[in-house]
Amino acid sequence: MHIGSLTTVFHTQSFREAAQQIHQIGLQSVEIGTGGYFPKNHCDPKHLLSDKKALAKFQDILAEFELDISALAIHGEPLHPDPDIADVYDQDFRDTCKLAAKIGVTRMTLLAGLPEAAPGDRVPNWILYPYPSQYIDMFEWQWEERLIPYWKEHGKIAEDHGVRLCFEMHPGDMVFKPEGLIRLRDAVGKVVGCNLDPSHLFWQSMDVLEVIQILGDIIYHVHAKDSRLEDRNVRANGVLDAKTFQDHMNRSWMFRTVGYGHGEKFWRDFVSTLRMVGYDDVISIEHEDPLIDSEEGFELAVRTLQNVVIRQPATTLWYE
Repeated sequence: MHIGSLTTVFHTQSFREAAQQIHQIGLQSVEIGTGGYFPKNHCDPKHLLSDKKALAKFQDILAEFELDISALAIHGEPLHPDPDIADVYDQDFRDTCKLAAKIGVTRMTLLAGLPEAAPGDRVPNWILYPYPSQYIDMFEWQWEERLIPYWKEHGKIAEDHGVRLCFEMHPGDMVFKPEGLIRLRDAVGKVVGCNLDPSHLFWQSMDVLEVIQILGDIIYHVHAKDSRLEDRNVRANGVLDAKTFQDHMNRSWMFRTVGYGHGEKFWRDFVSTLRMVGYDDVISIEHEDPLIDSEEGFELAVRTLQNVVIRQPATTLWYE
């Protein structure tokens, strides 16, 4: 098991500068944005596929700083009813698959997406309540007519390029909890797995350690990101909160730097439970803490994880 990082922590810097800082702190893996919500300044698949010199320079930087790519990240809106949005994502997805195959990357981290609620609607609709009963019909339409057909097609594209799809369970998305991820995997196949990000699960009141045990070997990639519930605001208003992330005093929960939402005891249990289910791979830092500068937050997260990550598998024990 080892620590990695999304390069978006250093999104204002060049790819070389980002790679250098990640290397200097002692990490060996990077997760790189290739479209969707992420800027392409560190990795533009279309450009790299069309320019051999640019691709060679990109790979030279990775080699210089002894970094491997844990995943290409393309979190975006694949199911948006506006074709201008969905078509851009579709092209980025296809280019990312081609680039992954060309440079030997086998994982893509992403979101499943959120469609409209009925034919002709113009905006996505996240359905969370079963009444009136027509909402259930809308929810099933989203699954059967939009989500599953899309990922059957795009899952085949990924498979053809040797890529596994690591979906993050994310609120505001069709797949935001384990049963949704498992339903999608059952419908699409083993190309579908999990990018486990505990930050979204904490505030939904899930037990992250139980989630790990439920998902087991379908966990293909892991994010290290924390969150914290503000009890006073939760008691007054619950956890469903549309206030801006900058409204620190009044939000029910916030994303936090690793160790600032949950202490080392949780993170020790987190990596230990991952080890129990057979995960021995990257723990990729993502920073979205609105209280801490991203570079400082990155360094704080690394320090916490360095204290808890289990680097070597157990060898033969004296009592065996």
